[in-house]
Amino acid sequence: MEGFGWILSIILGAVAGWIAERIMKSDHGLIMNVVLGILGALLGNWLFRTLLGTTAGGAIGQIIVAVIGACILIWLGRLVRGRG
Repeated sequence: MEGFGWILSIILGAVAGWIAERIMKSDHGLIMNVVLGILGALLGNWLFRTLLGTTAGGAIGQIIVAVIGACILIWLGRLVRGRG
């Protein structure tokens, strides 16, 4: 979440993780949602830059990117644990 402060990154990460949790029908706690949201933002931004050459800007764009990344992380976690 480039250009955001720590507190806003944590809040946006929590929101993105929560949305991804609902989309993927998972059950995580608040801390895991924050972690998934922030790591999802890193993964999503990397993927968008690699595939498209750019990423989404602004808080809403970054939430969308983070949700996509978090959903990918949840899917990968399920794949590793054998619930995929």
